[in-house]
Amino acid sequence: MGSAPPAQIPTSFGHELRACLRCRLVKTYDQFRESGCENCPFFKMDEDYERVADCTTPNFTGIISVMDPTRSWAARWLRIGRFVPGCYTLAVSEALSEDLQNLCEDARVQYIPPKRI
Repeated sequence: MGSAPPAQIPTSFGHELRACLRCRLVKTYDQFRESGCENCPFFKMDEDYERVADCTTPNFTGIISVMDPTRSWAARWLRIGRFVPGCYTLAVSEALSEDLQNLCEDARVQYIPPKRI
C-alpha cells in the first residue's frame, strides 16, 4: 500500500507550536516556514513567511498523532483521514481569512470552518 510520506513531527512542544487553519496539522513556526504544510502546499508558506502567520494559529486544543490516517477511526472522526501521517490538533478556534478561503476554493480543496461554540 503506497501511503503519503509523513509530515514533519514537531521538533519541540513549547509555545512555538502552530496549527494549520485548514487541515489542523501541528508543527513549529520554523517548520512551517521551512517546508510549508504537507497537506496544503497551495498556501506556499515556505515561499512567503507572512503566510505562516496568516494560515496557522497558536490557539488550538489538544494534539493527536496519526500514523495511518486511512485506518484510524480517530482520524476519520476528526475528518483528517485523507491527510498525511503527522501530529494534528483536535480543534482550532480561528477561521481562515476570506482571501485564503478563496485560495482553497481555487485549489479545489475543501475548507471546513471551525464550529462556533
